[in-house]
Amino acid sequence: MCGIVGYIGKEQAASILLDGLSKLEYRGYDSAGMAVYNGEDIEVVKSKGRLKVLSELTHDGATMPGTLGIGHTRWATHGEPSDVNAHPHCNKDESIVVVHNGIIENYLKLKRKLEDKGYKFLSDTDTEVIAHLLDYYYTGNPLQAVTKVMHRMEGSYALGIIFKDHPDELYAVRKDSPLIVGHTKSGSIIASDVPAVLKYTRDVFFIENEEIVRMTDQTMEFFTVDEEPLEKKSTRIEWDVNAAEKGGYEHFMLKEMYEQPKAITDTFSPRIKEGKIVIDELNMSDEEIKAIKKIMIVACGSAYHTGVTSKYILEGLARIPVEVDLASEFRYRDPLLEEGTLVIIVSQSGETADSLAALREAKARGAKVLGIVNVVGSSIAREADNVMYTWAGPEIAVATTKAYTAQLIAEYLLAMKFAYVRGKLNDAELAALIDDMRKLPAQVEMLLNNKQKIQKFANRYLAAKDIFFIGRGIDYAISLEGSLKLKEISYIHSEAYAAGELKHGTISLIEEGTLVAAVLTQEELYKKMISNMVEVKTRGAFVLAVTNTENTEVEKAADYVIYIPKTNKYFTNSLAIIPLQLFGYYVSIGRGCDVDKPRNLAKSVTVE
Repeated sequence: MCGIVGYIGKEQAASILLDGLSKLEYRGYDSAGMAVYNGEDIEVVKSKGRLKVLSELTHDGATMPGTLGIGHTRWATHGEPSDVNAHPHCNKDESIVVVHNGIIENYLKLKRKLEDKGYKFLSDTDTEVIAHLLDYYYTGNPLQAVTKVMHRMEGSYALGIIFKDHPDELYAVRKDSPLIVGHTKSGSIIASDVPAVLKYTRDVFFIENEEIVRMTDQTMEFFTVDEEPLEKKSTRIEWDVNAAEKGGYEHFMLKEMYEQPKAITDTFSPRIKEGKIVIDELNMSDEEIKAIKKIMIVACGSAYHTGVTSKYILEGLARIPVEVDLASEFRYRDPLLEEGTLVIIVSQSGETADSLAALREAKARGAKVLGIVNVVGSSIAREADNVMYTWAGPEIAVATTKAYTAQLIAEYLLAMKFAYVRGKLNDAELAALIDDMRKLPAQVEMLLNNKQKIQKFANRYLAAKDIFFIGRGIDYAISLEGSLKLKEISYIHSEAYAAGELKHGTISLIEEGTLVAAVLTQEELYKKMISNMVEVKTRGAFVLAVTNTENTEVEKAADYVIYIPKTNKYFTNSLAIIPLQLFGYYVSIGRGCDVDKPRNLAKSVTVE
């Protein structure tokens, strides 16, 4: 959520800020702004709406000369989207300017104290409190003022700060909201995510909690909240720069759907060596794997849906009891983490606020934590006891596709490894699973190339008000993700249900013409699912079925059937989700929605 870019160096800052912010649009935002020191004053320009409005106001940055600046795209938390509430925010004489990601939980208390001291507020934001608080504590030493403010703020924040009195310095601060810094050929840059800096540098420093960075065009100094100097090592980012561009596709989402075969290959190929599953960075011995008594998978959104799938696979293959929790619920339900529990935190960004908090809660209770993340050096990757990376590359569209697919592959590999080490899979069974996994990229590509058929079907449901997805077992997990893909980008009300629960209330919502998407890839559940399809069909539903190629019996109960290639029953999610992704995409396109940046949503949810 929100995006921060800052620059100090020898080039014009505004153009770099706009370029960097454009790479962060996927994070979700409703307004944008920049502040640039022009040699005499700090000029601030900000506006409600998309980044192009800010670009037009500044003639692509040309009207804001200066080599020191900070920029921001805001996702509203405090105060409605407006020019006034947009960042950056300033003190009264605009000598201190700040951009902020996160939420200051005690901002009302701080605001009242500042108002008692005569400070006036123009916006409804918590961020303006930071600007005035910096002003209150500033006596000529920026670092000292920053640390005093940090000691008094509660909540999460990533900050970029400019002091007019120190035009050769740019400050960056982080607590529970991601921030990176790095040197470019012409200066220094800060950003809230990697894509914003790839054009300028590949060597970045990941800022830890309660750390401060003071940078000039040539130097970078790190400090603790107590002003103690720190030594830090940079991390090399290996992402392909072109991966963060559309590359001729109409939308990032479509491009990323077509990158799924590569994401699958890149995630499993390095982990299969001489017919065995080898996950080098996992750093778990066979003895540790054998000692696992229970697994708890904790995640949000689509990552949570991969966890639901993995529950069936881990229990089915490795015979380990598995619980799946929404991270936002895990934090507050006083979970029982007895000895032998492995907690798996799944997150694309590695910065998801609730997932990160769940990780810390689990560790505080003595549990071992494994992180499954896509971003090397992210907070979850650093704080987890062990880590497994999903090599999906940068994902820009808010609605995840390839990151979700890569998470599934990582979790398949984990289940296979755990099952083999614990003696639940023999060599022949493992080899058969590996063989089926190797076929997945080509099978996914085949389904993607059948997109015209899905598009034609999707055009029939552009005006739908309600769409339901049903399934059993792993198919229920697929339904959850298919429903989410549709609702988050098309704004059509959609729900997923375990098909056996239809008679417990949900079937009352079915009426003439209602679309019900039934997923049935688990052979042992075909008959029960067909019965559920008949139940809704006799009540007027139009039934779309997604099933395996050999299940032609389904045509008697469905109005429209999409067949997926044959694979192991545990891997069907990777194939069945493809037509559902395409369906959501083409419904959204047909309705004229902003596919890559759906309203009110953010790619990386870094606030609670």
